[in-house]
Formats: sequence, C-alpha cells, structure tokens
Amino acid sequence: MNSRQRVLAAINHQPSDRVPIDMGGTRQSGIAASTYHRLKQKLGLATPTRVYDLYQMLAEVERPIRERFGADVIGLNRPDVAFGIVNQDWKPWQLFDGTPVEVPDGFRPVVEPSGDLVILRDDEPIARMPKDGFYFDRVEKFPGAAHVDLDAYQPPLLGDEVFEDYRVQAEALYQNTDFAIVAPLGPPYELFYGLGTGDFEMWMITLASEPDYVSALYEKLVAAWLVNLERFAEAVGDRVQILQVNDDFGTQHSLFLSVEMFRRQIMPYYQRGLDWIHHNTNMKVLLHSDGAIFPLLPSLIETGFDILNPVQTSAAGMDAQRLKDEFGDRMAFWGGSLDCQKTLPYGTPDEVVREVEQHLRVFAPGGGYVFASVHNIQAGVPPENVVAMFDTALAFQP
Repeated sequence: MNSRQRVLAAINHQPSDRVPIDMGGTRQSGIAASTYHRLKQKLGLATPTRVYDLYQMLAEVERPIRERFGADVIGLNRPDVAFGIVNQDWKPWQLFDGTPVEVPDGFRPVVEPSGDLVILRDDEPIARMPKDGFYFDRVEKFPGAAHVDLDAYQPPLLGDEVFEDYRVQAEALYQNTDFAIVAPLGPPYELFYGLGTGDFEMWMITLASEPDYVSALYEKLVAAWLVNLERFAEAVGDRVQILQVNDDFGTQHSLFLSVEMFRRQIMPYYQRGLDWIHHNTNMKVLLHSDGAIFPLLPSLIETGFDILNPVQTSAAGMDAQRLKDEFGDRMAFWGGSLDCQKTLPYGTPDEVVREVEQHLRVFAPGGGYVFASVHNIQAGVPPENVVAMFDTALAFQP
C-alpha cells in the first residue's frame, strides 16, 4: 500500500500492510521546533528549522524526516497558519533556549521589559509568550467570552484567494505525493472551547445562563461555516481525505460540561455541518479533543465524528482496551501512542518502546487506527525517545 491507501484503510476500519503513521500532519500531532532541531542533529540533517505554527512554535516537518519515520499524512493549511501572519519571506530567529530557527518576516513580536514576547494587532495585544516560555497564549477575547453584539457581528467568510490557495495546494499534494491529506475545518474552528478564548470562565457562565444568546451566536457561526465548507469542497474536490475539527471537551479528570448540555446546546450545530460534509463529500471528519471524554463518545459518534484524536489514554476513564472494545467498530482512533506527559519526556527509550508496543497491540488489530503522538511532541523531549516511539510503530506488524 502507499500512504494514502494505508490511511484510508485504517479510517474505514480495514486492515492494512502496516500501521499508518502521522508525524506532523496536523497542528495537534506536530513537534516543538527545539525538539525537532535536536532530532535533526541526531539524524545528521543540517537544514534550517522553520517554525510554521507561531502560536505553538511547531516545526515544519521536512520530507526526509517524514520518509525516515514512515509518515503517511500531510496537512493542508492556510498560508497564514497563526495570528494572520503569512508563512513567507523566512528570516533567522532564535528561541529562548538558543535554538536557531527561521520564522516568517511578518513575525515581529514586541519584547517587553520583563522579557515576555507580545504580538500586537492594531496596537492591541492578541498573544503573549512569557520569558523562557515555549508557546503563545491568546489574550484577545473570542465571541463567546467577548459577548459580542450579534446584530453587528459577522463570522469570518474566507476570501477567493484563500480558496484558490487551497485548490493549488491540494492539487500539488495529491499529484506529487501519496500522503493522505488532512485539512482543518473552519472557520469557525471550535464551537465550544475556542469561543471562550480570552475569558473562558465568562464563556462558561454565558453558556449556562444565556441560552438565547448562545443559540443566536451558534446560528451565525454555522451559517458562515456552511458557506466556507461548500466553497472548500468545491476548491479541493476529492483530493482531501480528512477534515479536522478541534474542540476540547475534557480536562484530565472529567468533562468540561455535561453530556446533556452538549447534546442540547452544541451537538445540533455541529451535526448540521457534519451532515453536510457526509452528504456532499467523501471526506471523513476527525475530532481533536483532549481529556477524559469517554462518557461523551456515544454522542460524538452520533453527531457524525468519524475519528478521534489524540486519544489521551492517561486521562481518567480513557483506558486503551476499553476504548477499543466499546467504540473500535464505530470510531477510528488517531494518536494514543503513549503517555506524552510522562513517559515520552521523562522515560527511557526502552520504556517508550514498551508502552508504544502495549498500545499498538490494543489499537492496531482490525484497522481503525492511525499512530501519532498524543498531542504535539513538546520542547525538552529527548530525541532518542522520539526515534524510539516512531521506529516502534514503523516496525510493528498488526
């Protein structure tokens, strides 16, 4: 099988010649630029390390690295991946830990007296990275937290130039590679968690106490989403296999909201978009949601989500065997490699191998599984552990 066939088999719950692998195919299965740079040094690749996602400081994973680790997935992203800064005109820069990288010329953060980095838009701060930090925190308020004037509010509709870029990129990736192609689904990107950016507590109060406002906001968001969806599908045709939604519904220990509240206030709006996708395209829909979301999975499947990422097996109730037994025939799993908060950064390579093999033996049989890190590989992870993780998956036979 080639990569695209391998991934398609997996997400359709069919066996494949080996477990498909995602290394850097999404902005939630990527690798911190500092860790990636050290990994390249270990492997003898002396190319500049580019930061393509300035929000999370993620590296652009290059073709030789993808091939070295058997990666089967590539992302289709807008040129302005984060903060509206277009990935072009690369220039040298340096991370806090001294790692040399390249960043887009439009990335010009203000350095405060404290050493913090601040990104401004119209002279207002929209994101901040603390001194010696690893990624930015958004500080601008999104529509839920900001409690916008709905009469004046217009959710973003993508312009002609964006869809033309999607069309050109999709054609190039489809014709010149055999990777499975994953594209983020939006805007809007998150109908729950992301709306609270800037003041999540206020958004949760609004969600619980102002159902009319929430419903009217969702109506506007979904109307724009459906327009963007239709134009995206026209632009890329059958070249994109997977559409991605990001929305965090869980903490390490429990859900952010009850199943009943999800079904009443959020599910109907997601369902409208996912129904359109399934009725009008052949694309599968991947949901990225961290945390302890086991009680929500039946509702997510009913909503129309086909694939779950990152499969955080270290969260409460997210046992690998339980997930496979309960939902493995109805939902594909994408991630679930090992504990990326403990074992990957702090374990030995042998411990990484043992945990990866344990999870592969659970998730891989019968298909329905794509191997990936559980969220992005963070700064400080030893490159030896990254090698151990992906080499174990590449050698595994289901």
